[in-house]
Amino acid sequence: MKILVIGGGGREHTLVWKLVNDSTAPTVFCAPGNAGTAEIAENINIGAEDVDGLVEWAKENRPDLTVVGPEAPLCAGVTDSFEAEGLRVFGPSQDAAMLEGSKRFSKEVMKAAGVPTAEFAVFTDADKALEHIRSRPGAMVVKADGLAAGKGVFVCADAAEAENAVKTIMVDKSFGESGVEVVIEDCLVGEEASILALVDGENVLMLASSQDHKRVFNDDGGPNTGGMGAYSPAPVVTDDMWPTIREQVFERLIKELKSRSITYKGVLYAGLMITDDG
Repeated sequence: MKILVIGGGGREHTLVWKLVNDSTAPTVFCAPGNAGTAEIAENINIGAEDVDGLVEWAKENRPDLTVVGPEAPLCAGVTDSFEAEGLRVFGPSQDAAMLEGSKRFSKEVMKAAGVPTAEFAVFTDADKALEHIRSRPGAMVVKADGLAAGKGVFVCADAAEAENAVKTIMVDKSFGESGVEVVIEDCLVGEEASILALVDGENVLMLASSQDHKRVFNDDGGPNTGGMGAYSPAPVVTDDMWPTIREQVFERLIKELKSRSITYKGVLYAGLMITDDG
């Protein structure tokens, strides 16, 4: 059995490591891979976002399964391109991946689905975003709409920090086209937890809870990164919460996507804030 893993980060190293240690003893390739994957699998010198190059390699080498790690190639339509060539691939379609690729889309889908989420507003004009911030005292969260390698979210203690975040995203254009729109939402107070689920378009298999820590410095200080570390399970997610998470988050979301003719297949991530209200 041949398996191709797309991506070049620590996540992909973990996926490759798990696959090569499977009892079926598959031959594993990783594109582009990294120094760690090179020790246990064969790296392929094709970028994770080079969809055409990946498809051509797969057509020639015919992997039995392709597993896509990063969100960028998913948002670029790699799953759709592989399936169009009759290639078996694990990952959501381009339309479904917009849950990660556009925070505006994600928030709008959650609101329509009745998934509990913080109140929000979306802006394409920096001045209007700044006006909104000045009208709302207290903490808030400012997010670049598009992909920003986990660095496009700013948790702001006050209006001054939120204004700086808008300027970073929309005026300085630190995230390029990903910052054409910003989402500004209320700051929920509580403890974070992450839930990943395997979804086939209908059914949901939730995996163990986890808690990741994004800020660059100790004691939750500094700006967000793509992730400094994580642990699992997260004690804040108690046994009685699981049915609620399944129904109010995953099942509602999948139903709403289906109403938009979007079938989600792959790993679905829910970033939760456990507050005093639930």
